[in-house]
Amino acid sequence: MRVLIAEDERMLADSIAEGLRGEALAVDVAYDGEAALERLTVHDYDVLVLDRDLPGVHGDEVCGRVVEQGLMVRILMLTAASEVRARVAGLSLGADDYLPKPFAFEELLARIHALGRRARPADPPLLERAGVRLDWAHRQVFREGRYVPLARKEFGVLAELLRARGAVVSAEALLEKVWDEHIDPFTNTVRTTMTKLRKKLGEPQIIETVPGSGYRIP
Repeated sequence: MRVLIAEDERMLADSIAEGLRGEALAVDVAYDGEAALERLTVHDYDVLVLDRDLPGVHGDEVCGRVVEQGLMVRILMLTAASEVRARVAGLSLGADDYLPKPFAFEELLARIHALGRRARPADPPLLERAGVRLDWAHRQVFREGRYVPLARKEFGVLAELLRARGAVVSAEALLEKVWDEHIDPFTNTVRTTMTKLRKKLGEPQIIETVPGSGYRIP
């Protein structure tokens, strides 16, 4: 899942981003409304965590433009105001959910995951294919009953392959969903991660390389 954090309190934004990356999410950060809109036109995000009181382009306007342009991203609006009137105003602009500050990171994470499930067809709690079982809730992977410890990006890549249900996933799509905007699009990071993932999953190999197209678990 790829998330954009649009928050002008830099320490808060960076703290949220670090926590989400620790949960194997791909995260970008924008500190003002203009930067948020720019990133939204370049990348496909599953969830936008949007501070309502952004400088430059106000969060309300960012939300309105997202809805107007029909972008397929779910919006979680943050604000320091907790009154019912403020919550209703945010939701009426097109936000999908609302979270007043201060908040617990665990609740933020749960709401992001809930919105992520709505951003595309819902995934079951367990993704299973070819003898591999991926447990979202506990961030655990097993192959034929054997626990497989994976790094965050390896977990993310495997999740995207399992989610594809046998279809080919391109390296570009993996970069878009598993890494953030700071990754070099010409890097061999996907290939390197795939090599490590295959080694950890063990024999026989289940991840196929489709020349010129990408990867799949048939």
